[in-house]
Amino acid sequence: MAILKIARMGHPVLRRRAEPVQLPVPAVVRQLALDMIETMIDAPGIGLAAPQVHVGWRIIVFRVPPERSSGAAGDGPLEPQVLINPEIEALSDEMVSGWEGCLSIPGLRGFVPRYRQIRYRGHGLDGQPVEAEASGTLARVIQHELDHLDGILYPDRMPDLTRLTFTEELKYFGAEAGGRPGPAR
Repeated sequence: MAILKIARMGHPVLRRRAEPVQLPVPAVVRQLALDMIETMIDAPGIGLAAPQVHVGWRIIVFRVPPERSSGAAGDGPLEPQVLINPEIEALSDEMVSGWEGCLSIPGLRGFVPRYRQIRYRGHGLDGQPVEAEASGTLARVIQHELDHLDGILYPDRMPDLTRLTFTEELKYFGAEAGGRPGPAR
């Protein structure tokens, strides 16, 4: 396995729509996914999309460390997962805003609205269908990574850019760093 170079905001690969992966899953895709997991953990992050490592395929990897899990239904701790050709659907119109970061936008955090609960589907590394529901951190990370597959970065989702702040400022000043009170994650 290998640690891959992560594309940063400004690189054109992050603004392109990724292409679907052909099934059955080719060996090169399986190796890429394993390298993505290693890269995500090394970074450290909780999600990574193939365009972030300069590959225009519809592949995401994600995890929920115990300290990031709310413990609610659909948001328990989760070991690294791979989803190929992922899709989501919102299970209601209810949105919740929360602080997000991105390995492609190091040092910054933004207050981003996301659907509270989603259903996601795609294929695993073995090519078998995967379908589940998610809420909390898991729902947020999956929505964030799917945005990468469509060339969308989290600041594009922010209705208020005064809530975009440096991680260090958020650490020291909490919600005040973002311009208005709100929960810090």
